[in-house]
Amino acid sequence: MATKKSDYSESSIRVLKGLEPVKQRPGMYTRTENPLHIIQEVIDNASDEALGGFGRNIIVTQNADGSVSVEDDGRGIPVGLHPEEKVPTVEIVFTRLHAGGKFDKGSGGAYAFSGGLHGVGVSVTNALSKRLEISVWRDNAFHTLAFADGDVVEKLKSRPLNRDEKRNGTRVTAWPDPKYFDSSAIPQAELQRLLRSKAVLLPGVKVTLVNGKTGESQSWQYEQGLRGYLNEMLAQTSHSEPLIPLFEGEQYADGDADGFAEGEGAAWVVAWTEDGPVVRESYVNLIPTSNGGTHESGLREGLFGAVKSFVELHSMLPKGVKLLPEDVFARVSFVLSAKVLDPQFQGQIKERLNSRDAVRLVATFSRPALELWLNQHVDYGKKLAELVIKQAQSRLRSAQKVEKKKSSGVAVLPGKLTDCESTDITRNELFLVEGDSAGGSAKMGRDKEFQAILPLRGKVLNSWETERDRLFANNEIHDIAVALGVDPHGINDDIDVSGLRYGRICILSDADVDGSHIQVLLLTLFFKHFPQLIQRGHICIARPPLYRVDAPARGKKPIQKFYALDDGELEAIEDKLRKDGVKDNAWGISRFKGLGEMNAEQLWETTMNPDTRRLLPVSLGEFDQTASESRFNMLMGKGEAAARRAWIEEHGNEVEADI
Repeated sequence: MATKKSDYSESSIRVLKGLEPVKQRPGMYTRTENPLHIIQEVIDNASDEALGGFGRNIIVTQNADGSVSVEDDGRGIPVGLHPEEKVPTVEIVFTRLHAGGKFDKGSGGAYAFSGGLHGVGVSVTNALSKRLEISVWRDNAFHTLAFADGDVVEKLKSRPLNRDEKRNGTRVTAWPDPKYFDSSAIPQAELQRLLRSKAVLLPGVKVTLVNGKTGESQSWQYEQGLRGYLNEMLAQTSHSEPLIPLFEGEQYADGDADGFAEGEGAAWVVAWTEDGPVVRESYVNLIPTSNGGTHESGLREGLFGAVKSFVELHSMLPKGVKLLPEDVFARVSFVLSAKVLDPQFQGQIKERLNSRDAVRLVATFSRPALELWLNQHVDYGKKLAELVIKQAQSRLRSAQKVEKKKSSGVAVLPGKLTDCESTDITRNELFLVEGDSAGGSAKMGRDKEFQAILPLRGKVLNSWETERDRLFANNEIHDIAVALGVDPHGINDDIDVSGLRYGRICILSDADVDGSHIQVLLLTLFFKHFPQLIQRGHICIARPPLYRVDAPARGKKPIQKFYALDDGELEAIEDKLRKDGVKDNAWGISRFKGLGEMNAEQLWETTMNPDTRRLLPVSLGEFDQTASESRFNMLMGKGEAAARRAWIEEHGNEVEADI
């Protein structure tokens, strides 16, 4: 039956202005379980003032009417007319997306280090609040401004300061709008944890939480900083004494540091315990990164390098045992605070750091410090080495048990396969790489410990209509199946996957149309003939970049390389460079015509390094077998060209470029 087509014309295109995008889709900008994150945006601004050395007190008050006030004694948000927009600057900060002092990264910028450059922080707070009031003490005057539903309802008013008034600071009071949140209640434990962490990361700064209903208050002020905080957390959670004294360090780049901006670096405190839960918290410019990221990867790399060097120096490693980073990191508790000049986060809520340079930044500073400490305290170093070796031996025993289960029958592996050394299926990865030239770069750039490479010649056979017993007539599919160690099967088959040799199978093809076609052909093969691998989460797509941007030095930031997956990311990088004051055409753009054009180092850094790559996991989702097979028949069937064309004409505009 024919369906009525919607009218797609010029009037169908709607432009969202001001804060409308936030109100329409709040989940894209913040957590919608409760209002804590929009309040955190205000707290982060107060913390950034303290981080810059301009404030010593932060007071958060939960008022009786459901509003929350955040007050600091920083410089106060500027209230004068913006030189370009010709409206009060404080109004712009709360009503415009991508506006704020954190974009100014030059040597005279307001914030050398801050929590991110999304530029939508407190404007999101305003958009999702029924009312928001601002008080600013600045320039010997007291200034007030109020908003309702994101719009100005009380224009900026100013009066001279009284003699006994505070001289500088900002107070923001927000009434979160319940319609945007699943619950209007702010979880107290999370709020207290957030405020306590701010106090930890800002030694000497007093952070206070006030209950407006009862008048009760709670304050945090840590003189010992990270060390005192980790000791307190270990006492509360693990109840286990650290194996060796806490390893504490702090280092920041000076003006001559290789590839790092002046002031970038990290502070850390690390403890190893033999049992009990571990405590792991990390921050970037005071922003909690609950999902970790590249700065944590840098700490892991630094600790592993130092411990491995110590073990080798003292010849402590038993024969047949090889140390891996997880052996060192398994029993680690830490608090890590990184300072990154221009942090790139995953998503607006900033739960994970994605900045590639942060791996090298933290590893470069933490490894030499731990190496020196271990060699100055050899007895403690040997105790730590014994713990790490014990972890490695335990891991090897587990791997041997798995090996015995799958040892029945040995297939001759394909000659094109460059296998990995490890037998730990949970770590091992197989990259199915388009072309021999790209396969060569991947072989040189990989980590041979756990990454295997199988280059594919040309495009794989469209196997949708190929019978299972005819599959192995195709050499490429034969090699893939033998390398995997799993026989072809159906979606409902009860199969034995104990022979699977790799926990992750990554499709690695060029970032162009031909590369996408190869992805589709391989995904068709797995969906039709190896569906259990998709069902169990073993299949993913590697996402190599299409562009490289060489950015010149700007302000405190040295020369940098950025990688963009597509045109959208390239445009975002160019916009950010313009905001940094770089003139158009001052940066260079290189387009990768294929993986073969990347050298081994570039391919490793962008696409194969687990710490910095971007993988797209493949899953079946809400799977309807009949509907899915019907759709695949239309898309991949040899006699379905007319149906494919009609479907593309009808639905082509619905395709999203960013998968």
